[in-house]
Order: sequence, then C-alpha cells, then structure tokens
Amino acid sequence: MAVLAELTIEDFENLPDALAHNHELVDGELVDVSGNTAYHNSLRDELLVLLRPYARERSLGLAICEQDFDFDGNAHGPDLSFISAARMPLIRGNRRVQLFVPDVVIEIVSNDDRADAFMRKLKRYRDCGTREVWAIFIGTRQALLFSEHGDRVLHEDDEFRSDLISGFSILLKNLFDQA
Repeated sequence: MAVLAELTIEDFENLPDALAHNHELVDGELVDVSGNTAYHNSLRDELLVLLRPYARERSLGLAICEQDFDFDGNAHGPDLSFISAARMPLIRGNRRVQLFVPDVVIEIVSNDDRADAFMRKLKRYRDCGTREVWAIFIGTRQALLFSEHGDRVLHEDDEFRSDLISGFSILLKNLFDQA
C-alpha cells in the first residue's frame, strides 16, 4: 500500500489554482476553508475598506485579504492581514504563499469553524511571530485579541484598536453595523 507524503509549502505553492482555491495547508494536508457567508465577507471587506487607505496614507504598511503566509510549514490565508512598512520588502508578488508572517492577523469566526481547530490556528499565528491576532465573533458581536501585551475580550462597545496600526480605531458596534 502506497503512503501519501505530506504536502509542503512548495507543493502547495505549485498546486493548480483550482485545487488550492479555498484551501489551506495544515499539517501536510489540504483543508477546505470555503463557506463564508455574505455577512462574513462584508465584515472582512468593511475592515479592508477602512484599514487599507488609512495605512497607505500614513505609510504604515499594507492591509490585504486572504493572502496565504507560511506559518511553520502551514499555509494559512487569514481573512485580513496587516504587513508593516518595514516588512513590505519581504512580499513576493509572484508567490501564492508569502514566506514570512504578517504583523497583524484578523480572523472572522465562521459558523462551521471548530473551536479547537480555530484556537490552534490562532495560537500558531502567535507562535510563528504574528504580533497581534484578532478573532471576531459575529454571533456575539465580540472580539478576542491575542498580543505580546496580553490577551483581551472586547465587546461591541469597545474599540478595535491595534498597537501596530498607529491611530486606527473603530467601535466594534459600528463595524458590525456597517457590514
């Protein structure tokens, strides 16, 4: 019986687009990540619309959606990532998987996300060097922040504010309502 080898980042990089689309590479296996709802996508896009021009106008860095990064041999494409200006020279425009991790990751929790797998992913982001990891929960209108300054639970009357994106903030309630 033949044993299938685990996929590597380079294997994932070289997959046909149709096979890689809506998949992440987790522990050598392709994992389906399709199934976002319209509200999920709207919330992600609203954050991008607010954050991208803010960062660009202040030369802070780049906000980007669904970009795959190499997290210790695992390819994850967070809903939204922020790459500081200092790290932008690391971007390789011709690669599907960037060979570094972003400074900030924002994940919007989907209905079909399993809690244990989702929390392992958030931990992997931090363990691999992502300085801030945000998890936004649509159902409860809350967010979790994991950072080098400690972890916090934010409620809809709290502000989404990143230490790494100087001066940017939005009330979570407003973010949920605008999406």
